[in-house]
Amino acid sequence: MPPLVELRNVRKSFDRNEVLRGVSFALAKGTTLAVMGGSGSGKTVLLRITSGLIPPDAGEVSLFGTRIERMREEAMLALRRRTGFVFQGAALFDSLSVFENVAYPLREHTPLTTGEITDRVHRFLSLVGLPGTDDLLPAALSGGMRKRVGIARALVVEPEVVFFDEPTAGLDPTTARLVAELIAQLRTGVCDTAIVVTHDVEFADMIADRMAILHEGRFADMGTPAEIHRSANPDVKKFLAGELRLN
Repeated sequence: MPPLVELRNVRKSFDRNEVLRGVSFALAKGTTLAVMGGSGSGKTVLLRITSGLIPPDAGEVSLFGTRIERMREEAMLALRRRTGFVFQGAALFDSLSVFENVAYPLREHTPLTTGEITDRVHRFLSLVGLPGTDDLLPAALSGGMRKRVGIARALVVEPEVVFFDEPTAGLDPTTARLVAELIAQLRTGVCDTAIVVTHDVEFADMIADRMAILHEGRFADMGTPAEIHRSANPDVKKFLAGELRLN
């Protein structure tokens, strides 16, 4: 089976800052890849390129076996409907209720009836532990609750791949662990394939079966969690020791 996601020698610069300097990887179905690196290492840029939100300057990007790096936005829509994206700040619509935030992609991209949308929204709100929150506005939610609504919105379209951008950022340790347990649980049912950008090694250990360390625009190492923890690469060792988290 071909990989669901594949990058080959991807490069990206902003002004004169070369953020990605030749990144390659392939993601097979049933795999959760945690991409880790210090602040400013290009993790989110890589995630946005991989999901088709922004184009690379050079290299190849394939999603579901289709090259997307030069694809027009209209043509991307059909592929994007097969994916979910959880933004770092949840990116909820402030003026919409929890129910309407989660229902939004269904109303925009599916032919489901009102009743079918209601049933599915309630199913996914229950899945993320937020039943009975339909009428709440984002301003009334805690950071952890907003994050879980964002996860429900990404999953409600039943995607084949989910992209998570720093899903535990800004959360206290207890809430971060709950989010990690939720993501791990989702792998056994809703969606078994994901790319997760994070700087949190403990979180990555909980949810990933492959890890990659991004440093100075390239992957310093990539492998199973056990392989990464045994890596001889000095930059990987520094990251795991906490010396590169904020650099």
